[in-house]
Amino acid sequence: MMINIVDKAKEDRIPPILRLGFRPFFLLASIYAVFTVSVWSWMFSTGSSTSLSVPPLWWHAHEMLFGFAIAVVAGFLLTAVQTWTGVKGTSGWKLAIIVMLWLLPRVLFWTDTPLAVIAVIDGAFLLAVGWEVGMRVVKTKRWRNLFFIPMLTVALIANFASYATVKGMPPFSSNVLWQAMIWWFMLLISIMGGRVIPFFTAKRFQFEAPKALLWLDVAANLPLVLLAILSFFPLVSSTVTLALLLVAGSAQLIRLFRWGGFKSMSEPLVWSLHVFYFALPLGLFAKALAISSPWVSHTLIHLLAMGTLAGVILAMITRVTMGHTGRAIYQGPKFAFAFLSLVIASFIRVMGPTIWPEYLSTWVVAAAVGWVISFVAFAVIFGPMLMKARVDGHPG
Repeated sequence: MMINIVDKAKEDRIPPILRLGFRPFFLLASIYAVFTVSVWSWMFSTGSSTSLSVPPLWWHAHEMLFGFAIAVVAGFLLTAVQTWTGVKGTSGWKLAIIVMLWLLPRVLFWTDTPLAVIAVIDGAFLLAVGWEVGMRVVKTKRWRNLFFIPMLTVALIANFASYATVKGMPPFSSNVLWQAMIWWFMLLISIMGGRVIPFFTAKRFQFEAPKALLWLDVAANLPLVLLAILSFFPLVSSTVTLALLLVAGSAQLIRLFRWGGFKSMSEPLVWSLHVFYFALPLGLFAKALAISSPWVSHTLIHLLAMGTLAGVILAMITRVTMGHTGRAIYQGPKFAFAFLSLVIASFIRVMGPTIWPEYLSTWVVAAAVGWVISFVAFAVIFGPMLMKARVDGHPG
């Protein structure tokens, strides 16, 4: 904690919600997760036209990735960089500006604002996050954490490209971009998961965390980079894609097994990380099996997007909220039901359309209900913690 480098009187003048990046972004992301999926399932099932300034399907995909998920990434980075570097994290009016840069595009999609203006504001948000993180890493020479800057740069370029696809400008469709960004998020989760999941598990159940194996990490992560790149080259032989999916899936499964998740079944805040991370190798193998079926392969995006991405997000924001608001991490509210609700929602969204595609609308709505239960639960149970000062009196 930053007890020694923070002026307590100055800190107390900052509203608790703006004292560290995780607070506003985790709360807003959970609320937005409920809003976007509720609106999308309604639009999808009724075919209703809306006052959106962009195509509804584009909005759904873009806002799941560049609205909901990237907000959590921002909240995590703006908080974690303080731990990594020992430099006070972004707070107060600076944090408020970054939050507004995220919030404005979400609102402006429902107005007649030119798309280019929305894109610039959305880009400014990612630039601001990158600056706040990168500046602290460079200042303290903690180079190990600098990889987030090229990662954020790729996200920034992809976001601008996604806006351009609405106007038909790039030589690729928005669907290609969504698939590439799913791989981007899988890579981010794989890198961060490799750092924190074995550590959390070993610490909670008092055993020695396994040493990371370089060859295994390369085998797990390099194919994800290549799969993201290959998204833009649909004519590349499916044999190449198949090989990458199988190598990555095998390596990810071995890593997950080594992390000892089977010991964690008594602790929801730990087993949830393992269960949701398992959706990554499962999704890789499933996409390999479905490589000759475009419909099933497309449907399987939701195993990665809901199972891995949203699942790991829900497990992490719950844990981080407990720890960074000064609470005993494993003595919090009962929350296993929310994790299970998201597991069931992910299963329904993938298996339903795969087996009975003619009932797609029903599966979308049913999965949305499970999703909404999970994120409403987070907002209601953990939202008040995010809006109040730390219970231990420490800053942050």
